[in-house]
Amino acid sequence: MNQETGKIIIGIGLTVILTGVLIYFFYDKLNWIGRLPGDIRIEKENFRFYFPITTMILASLLITIINLIIKRFF
Repeated sequence: MNQETGKIIIGIGLTVILTGVLIYFFYDKLNWIGRLPGDIRIEKENFRFYFPITTMILASLLITIINLIIKRFF
């Protein structure tokens, strides 16, 4: 391992901690995640199928934007 690997691990750890804090304090405000228009939900008597495609697209865009910002400044 080198110093760059350590920086990456610290960055991932801080991201996980920040996500945990946001979920812990704002879980009641984040109930819209996974229930956006375009998320596929099929519920029958003995069967449930859930595919949050819109939520995944928004999460992917957000991660891409954050990644571009980090690459530009570091």
